[in-house]
Amino acid sequence: METSAALTGIRLTSSICPSRLSSPFLSPAFPPNRSLSLKLHKQFPSTSHNVLEASSLLRPSASVSPTYSEAIELADIDWDNLGFGIQPTDYMYFAKCDQGGTFSKGELKRFGNIELNPSAGVLNYGQGLFEGLKAYRKEDGNILLFRPEENALRMKMGAERMCMPSPSVEQFVEAVKDTVLANRRWIPPQGKGSLYIRPLLMGSGAVLGLAPAPEYTFLIYVSPVGNYFKEGLSPINLIVENDLHRATPGGTGGVKTIGNYAAVLKAQSAAKAKGYSDVLYLDCVHKRYLEEVSSCNIFVVKGNIISTPSIKGTILPGITRKSIIDVAQSQGFQVEERLVSVDELVDADEVFCTGTAVVVSPVGSVTYLGKKVSYGDGIGKVSQQLYSVLTRLQMGLAEDTLNWTVELR
Repeated sequence: METSAALTGIRLTSSICPSRLSSPFLSPAFPPNRSLSLKLHKQFPSTSHNVLEASSLLRPSASVSPTYSEAIELADIDWDNLGFGIQPTDYMYFAKCDQGGTFSKGELKRFGNIELNPSAGVLNYGQGLFEGLKAYRKEDGNILLFRPEENALRMKMGAERMCMPSPSVEQFVEAVKDTVLANRRWIPPQGKGSLYIRPLLMGSGAVLGLAPAPEYTFLIYVSPVGNYFKEGLSPINLIVENDLHRATPGGTGGVKTIGNYAAVLKAQSAAKAKGYSDVLYLDCVHKRYLEEVSSCNIFVVKGNIISTPSIKGTILPGITRKSIIDVAQSQGFQVEERLVSVDELVDADEVFCTGTAVVVSPVGSVTYLGKKVSYGDGIGKVSQQLYSVLTRLQMGLAEDTLNWTVELR
């Protein structure tokens, strides 16, 4: 069965047979005994408060039958106990592109498994990238995205490094908007979490010899999430890894390629088995300078100075990192991007991590070569201040004077 509707130039389809709609892995928006017919009788225009507004026309999004109106009520899940895990939602976005070409207009399909050739470039040679961003529900029910154009630009940078075509910034942002609106019933109530958005770019074409894949897929799926660390905003405990390394100069540590994350699993698993929350990595040349945590950037506070490792090709240029630097400076802090020695952890007043998943996560202790350094007995003042300012902005509780948010109605 297949149905379609105009969704900002994107087809909305269902290619799953009725018998599969009851699968526990699909969690469909519609009960299996209801029609999936989609009609253009309502519009969900999206509005932007950022620089993309001038170049992106507000085209009508998909509107559907009254059956769908029921479906966009909040999903029936325990919002008070959301962890950071996959929750199957309703729709995912697909677009295809041949090597050297441009991405076609995408389509929204029911969430479910995808099919790949065993010789796909992403499976054999790791030719893949991903991004991560969030959608928040405001008090008035509208939805906020946080700096999606930054994710689009970072994907373009990573795609160039990995010899892949990438969607334009406008197509990326519009695809994110459409995917979020199609899954809006999965966005947690304000204060209960967020909708995590995972764009993927991968070499889906078959290739046997080592070479760029002949075809690429741009895919977006979403999942409602709570806190990344089980501690929530409570301080986490890190251990410094002295032997294994996340990235090397000249490698791909500065782009969000999938291989960067498999490389940290061994050290991370060993750390968690010992009771630590995560691993803090050092540079692989001197084994002295801080780089980042497995999936977060790191900041060190001393007095009014906040220091963070400079971006030099082995550290991911985090969007939350970039935002926290601007927020900290606006709050009167001096921010230094430089080489930060592991020895500076001993004298630090506070240490915290930043990332899309964690936002700001205070560090309670760091263990290095068997020596544990603790920071206070709770959430540090600076960490709490920066977390509050940024999350209030992300959730629409504070005025966005920086034009960082994109509002969807």
